[in-house]
Amino acid sequence: MTNPLNELNPTGRFSDRVDNYVKYRPSYPAALIPFLESGLGLKKGQQVADIGSGTGIFTELLLLKGYTVTGVEPNKAMRQAAEQRLGAYDRFYSQDGRAEATGLLDQSINLITVAQAFHWMDMEATRKEFKRILKPVGHIALVWNLRLLHTAFLQSYEEMNREFGQHYDAANRIKEDELAAFFHPAKMRIQTWSNVMLLDFEGLRGRTLSSSYMPAEGDPRYEEMINRLEELFATHKENGLVKMEYETKMYYNE
Repeated sequence: MTNPLNELNPTGRFSDRVDNYVKYRPSYPAALIPFLESGLGLKKGQQVADIGSGTGIFTELLLLKGYTVTGVEPNKAMRQAAEQRLGAYDRFYSQDGRAEATGLLDQSINLITVAQAFHWMDMEATRKEFKRILKPVGHIALVWNLRLLHTAFLQSYEEMNREFGQHYDAANRIKEDELAAFFHPAKMRIQTWSNVMLLDFEGLRGRTLSSSYMPAEGDPRYEEMINRLEELFATHKENGLVKMEYETKMYYNE
């Protein structure tokens, strides 16, 4: 099945968002990497490929725990940001490649991770490529930070994203039945964690502008969006901060 998001330039659309992505995108819960060890059997010395690694947010969590990680990223600006961020780690390797054509060796990888990127990938071509590079007993972990909607602030922020976001639903497309088909015949499992960011206005602005579907500076709707964001922040801030809450969700094979 060809991913309809291919028409939205998935490999290039973040090029003008890199600075905000580096500064303001959320990381992932501290318990996630230990779960890869206890739940998926990840061990030191094994090879990890972080596909669609972007600016290296998830990659760095693995490197901090002592793993050897190859970050595969097709977007030049994001890949260079990761190389600058992670260049001091001697177990980090940077690869110019796509999920559908990673350039990695056959059956060379113990664990494939994809954080906040799988929905941009062509599922069938990616499945074939992952099968090629993964060792016979290897694992795949697909991870997203999914914004919650249970507070007045989060609901208002969601409404603002829907109003100003271009192709908003397409860019947030996650269907669990399709993910289960991707893992088949292996059984898909799901693990969840809570994840929270406390943001001042600059942080909220940067987090918003890191999303590729939101108007960038120079867009005709940019000023209107920023005004709406200022109103939203003023209404919902507590002690100068708003709480951006996520459910971090990981889909993986047994």
